[in-house]
Amino acid sequence: MSLDIEGNKREFIELLRSTGRDGVDDLIDYLDDGANHFFTAPASVNHHLNEDGGLAQHSLNVCHAALQLRELVLKVRPDLERKLSRDSVIIASLLHDINKADIYRPTIKRKLVNGIWTDVPTYDINYSNFPMGHGEKSAIMALWAGLDITQDELLAIRWHMTAWDLPFQSYEAMKNINEARDSHPLCALVQLADGIAANLFEAQEIFSS
Repeated sequence: MSLDIEGNKREFIELLRSTGRDGVDDLIDYLDDGANHFFTAPASVNHHLNEDGGLAQHSLNVCHAALQLRELVLKVRPDLERKLSRDSVIIASLLHDINKADIYRPTIKRKLVNGIWTDVPTYDINYSNFPMGHGEKSAIMALWAGLDITQDELLAIRWHMTAWDLPFQSYEAMKNINEARDSHPLCALVQLADGIAANLFEAQEIFSS
C-alpha cells in the first residue's frame, strides 16, 4: 500500500494548527528538520504501517479514532467535556509517537521470499539519539519544540502504551500509570484510540482473508 505522504502531512499540520496553540509552528519545524523524519518515517519495523509515511498515517488514525471516541463518551458523560477538549484530544493523539521520528533508518536485509534469499528494503532501529524511552520521550520532544502543552496532554502521551510500557518491577511506575488513568480521562481515551488504530484500522492483512 502506497501512503499519501504529502496529503497526510497537510492534514497533520492543519489539525495541529486548528488548536491555535502557541508553539505549533515551532513543533512542526522541529518534526520536519534534518535530524527528525516524522512525516516519512514508518510506524514500526515489523508490525503496523512499516512503510514510508506510516508514522504520520498512524498518528492521524489515532487522532480520528480519538475524536470519534470523544463524541461517544460525551454523549454519556457530558460533564467530561472540559477534560476532553477537542484541542487536547488532537494534540495528545497526534503527538503520542513523535519519539519515533529519529529512530528508524532505511536499510536492506536478506530475507527468504518464496524460498529464495532476496534483498528486501526495511529499517534498522537506532536508539542512540536521546535514549529516553517511548512515551516520555514524545512528551519531552513536544516540550523541547516549544509547544504550549497541558499536564493532561503530557500524561496522555507519556502513558499511551498502557502497561506495555510499564516496568513491572517498579511499584512507583505502576502507581503513576494508575493515577494518571483514573484522574485524567484523556489518558484512557488516547490509550483506547491507539489500540483501535493499530489493531483494527491498520491490521488489514489479518482481517482480509
